[in-house]
Amino acid sequence: MNKLYYLLSALTFFACFSATAQQNKSWADFERYHQQNEGLNTSKMPQAVFMGNSITDFWYNNDSTFFINHNYLDRGISGQTTSQMLVRFRRDVIDLHPKVVIILAGTNDIAQNTGYISLKDILGNLISMAELAMTHHIKVILCSLTPAFDYPWHKGMQPNIKIPKLNAMLQAYANKHHIAYIDYFSAMTDGNNGMRTELSKDGVHPTLAGYKIMEKISSEAILKLAHN
Repeated sequence: MNKLYYLLSALTFFACFSATAQQNKSWADFERYHQQNEGLNTSKMPQAVFMGNSITDFWYNNDSTFFINHNYLDRGISGQTTSQMLVRFRRDVIDLHPKVVIILAGTNDIAQNTGYISLKDILGNLISMAELAMTHHIKVILCSLTPAFDYPWHKGMQPNIKIPKLNAMLQAYANKHHIAYIDYFSAMTDGNNGMRTELSKDGVHPTLAGYKIMEKISSEAILKLAHN
């Protein structure tokens, strides 16, 4: 009886703790980078901030030296959609005063992580982030979404069709408004709108080999833009 009592008490405690933690977490997860943002050295502001979802979030763990050596900041949050990123854009980008922001987002919108959203409205969120940055004199790089034939966590969303469509819309906007655009998709696709097998274990998130391709493309773009 005593063992059962203690087991039930422990389970109740962890359930309450988990519920409290969820209640204390904002929808856009302002808390994720709060301490890091507060601790930044204001005399050495970042060269660039990478804004994104898990693809950006996992990048730092795969190759932290890329960020440290170039004075880049990673502000990716796994699972997030463009709507959530737009909400936290001020805190995680504008308030950090980088020279450049590099925005890679939209695949979780297509996966419907926070519900259905049209490609037009995904583009609208990306445009809003770009316009906010430019208003605050931050140079913008818009990135093509990386290829994915399907999502392991939500199959049947047709990213192999929708990602190329959104990339075309995003590139057209960037060209029209003279905003830098970089194409990860073409460098990483298997020719069937999926990611090359040697660049990803799950068909969505890059391995280190995939990130190395992205690093070359992004660092060259940042260097060029920062000196213009």
